[in-house]
Amino acid sequence: MEIRNAALKDLPAIAAVEAECFPAAEAATAEEFAGRLEHYANHFWLLFEDGQLAAFVDGFCTDTPDLTDEMYADAALHDEAGAWQMIFGVNTLPRCRRRGYAETLLRRVIADARAQGRKGLVLTCKEKLVHYYAKLGFVNEGVSGSTHGGVVWHQMRLTF
Repeated sequence: MEIRNAALKDLPAIAAVEAECFPAAEAATAEEFAGRLEHYANHFWLLFEDGQLAAFVDGFCTDTPDLTDEMYADAALHDEAGAWQMIFGVNTLPRCRRRGYAETLLRRVIADARAQGRKGLVLTCKEKLVHYYAKLGFVNEGVSGSTHGGVVWHQMRLTF
């Protein structure tokens, strides 16, 4: 297993994993990922198994405390000095699930955000995953204002 930050050369693999993990209405496009990689590739954590991308976590930094739909669409809103590490996606290929990859990546993201002096991390998830993120220290703040993909999301926050 190898964990590293992303580079533009990883774009095809990132887009392919995203397409396997999320329905089209919720999935980011290759074009959106290209913009994200241009603005904050160092906030993409990739996990490789036998040289193949198996899982990744991505998101940008901002002083805005709540995750909004605009953030998904506009990578230029990233502020490297931002107080909050947002998490836009936690992706693990279906065939690689239940191996602890997402948790391993999230623990790395949490450690990196803490080392960078952030206030904490914010993500949104479907109700069925609230308990999963809670075990990592995230607190459910209720239904998010996000309507990304036409889904009901819960905002989860981990504060240092």
